Amino acid sequence: MSDPIPAHPEAPEKVFQVGALEIVSIGTNRIDRFLSVLPKRNGSDLHLSVGSPPVLRIDGDLERIRYRALNEGDFYNLVGPIAPPRIWTQYGETGDVDFAYQMGTEARFRVNLFRQERGSAAVFRLIPARVPTVEELQLPGPVADLASAARGLVLVTGPTGSGKSTTLAAILDRVNRRYTRHVVTIEDPIEFVHVNDRSIFTQREIGPDVPSFAEGVKAAMREDPDCLLVGEMRDLETMRMALTAAETGLLVFATLHTNSAAKAVDRIIDAFPASEQEQIRVVLAESVRAVVAQQLLKRAETGRIPAFEILLGSSALSNAIREGKTAQINNQIQTGKSRGMISMDQSLAELVRRRLVTPDEALERAFDRETFRSILAKGPGSPAGAAGTARLPEDAT
Repeated sequence: MSDPIPAHPEAPEKVFQVGALEIVSIGTNRIDRFLSVLPKRNGSDLHLSVGSPPVLRIDGDLERIRYRALNEGDFYNLVGPIAPPRIWTQYGETGDVDFAYQMGTEARFRVNLFRQERGSAAVFRLIPARVPTVEELQLPGPVADLASAARGLVLVTGPTGSGKSTTLAAILDRVNRRYTRHVVTIEDPIEFVHVNDRSIFTQREIGPDVPSFAEGVKAAMREDPDCLLVGEMRDLETMRMALTAAETGLLVFATLHTNSAAKAVDRIIDAFPASEQEQIRVVLAESVRAVVAQQLLKRAETGRIPAFEILLGSSALSNAIREGKTAQINNQIQTGKSRGMISMDQSLAELVRRRLVTPDEALERAFDRETFRSILAKGPGSPAGAAGTARLPEDAT
């Protein structure tokens, strides 16, 4: 059995709130010398684990720091001084907590402390100090333009760590700078903190502010919202509430862990009981504004870059969803290039043609390798990449 967690050291100089997260700022700490490497190396995460040396995630790969294997005393000296006393006590009781740490003025980190077989462990995720803009990320035009939508459901899909949160934060930043709306976000945890500009933001976190995504969406509909962000549609009730919100005229942004637009639609429909699926198809057909699938790839030189699949709402898409013919969605993306739609394989091929990623890296991520090879073989004149590409920061979440 692991040793008990030591008592918290002397209280930090300053603890303050950002959203529902407690932020600690206490000048220079021992942990800072490890964390300071991340922004300098375009890294995204620091892993601390008793029994192993510290490990960094750089450009998607794990790199061990030349340092001794950590023991419980090392872990305590590194993490204990920056954890709020309440959080440290909770960690001792539950073995799993989250908080945020502000490293002076340099960077902010989302921190997860947990227990594992050999003892204590932690993961620090680098979060940009401010919300990125769509211009800075060079998001494809059709994706950036989703900020101007008045209503409907926008899904951003992809695996964990593919940059979904960063993309959505940039879209909401454009909403904030251009439109007068009340934006309600339901997140777990709050990552990007939006400062009110033309819009008003209400950001709520699962746990401290609201018990679940479904309850958060239900409550948000009574809070006079214009726009709603659902951090993750992870269960049936959350999907039901999000669809209801979109059906009633709100602009709803949500994420799913699927790797393509067509699978995102199927995922939602299949989550409902068979007796409800016909009605859900009708609601979804009328509500879907766009589906954006993305994944991060290693750049040919350094860093990471996303590839996007973009599906935009249309009468043809509504009919396909309503009639249960989601197999037609890929063909609709192919025929929608003039509107800015693009398939994942086309996006990957465009990155290769621009020498931003290697052919091997793109081929590994392609959905249909034969199709990908044929697209790539057409050369620069092929009609791919109409929607453009984008570069996300290495700490994309």
